[in-house]
Amino acid sequence: MHRISVEDILIDVVRKDIKHMHLSVHPPDGRVRISAPKRINDETIRAFAASKIKWIKRHQGRLRKQKRPLPLKYISGEGHYFKGKKYVLNVIYQPRPLPNRVTIRNEHYLDLFIRKGSRREQRKRVLTEWYRERLKGMMPPLIQKYQGKVGVKVNEWRVKQMKTKWGTCNLTAKRIWLNLELAKTPPRCLEYILVHELTHFLEPSHNGRFASYMGQFLPDWKAREKELNTYPIGPILGV
Repeated sequence: MHRISVEDILIDVVRKDIKHMHLSVHPPDGRVRISAPKRINDETIRAFAASKIKWIKRHQGRLRKQKRPLPLKYISGEGHYFKGKKYVLNVIYQPRPLPNRVTIRNEHYLDLFIRKGSRREQRKRVLTEWYRERLKGMMPPLIQKYQGKVGVKVNEWRVKQMKTKWGTCNLTAKRIWLNLELAKTPPRCLEYILVHELTHFLEPSHNGRFASYMGQFLPDWKAREKELNTYPIGPILGV
């Protein structure tokens, strides 16, 4: 990795075995990164960054206005999101051999049942796996709906924790990865990311053709993108 400068903005450049350039702005301070194919020189990357300079500055400004959450301790009283709604975490310690579990109570609390003496990482792991299972449960009907609408076939999809992207795909394998954090966002944002990745099966780049497809498959996609990118969790969506 090395850095280039465009209009006094420092940009981290990472060359990878990919076909297209990808630009992203990262919380909390608006760090800019471009992933680029190995064959592309710095001047071409600079020109690409210059063409996106308004987008970069807009999203950096958005990040500066955001109130980023403090690191979670996974203790009672903390706020945790699920499907766009904020819940109060309630940690309930229980003796062995009762199983660890998470339940929603009164549409207001996330009750985390866990063994006595658990550490932060153990509490985090139980809640994270709960999010993973909830997100996996949401996906099959959405994939069934939108792969038919877009006209593509998904061979495989996976959920994983990602720091810099809400979603990504492998065009050759027809595989999609979705960020685990999407379980915390409104379902309309999850739909947006799924359609976004499915549309890449038709058009790899974020060009006019891609935008036209998105408008066809999800007419309000720009509003959903804006909503997702102002959410107080996860990455800023790249281009």
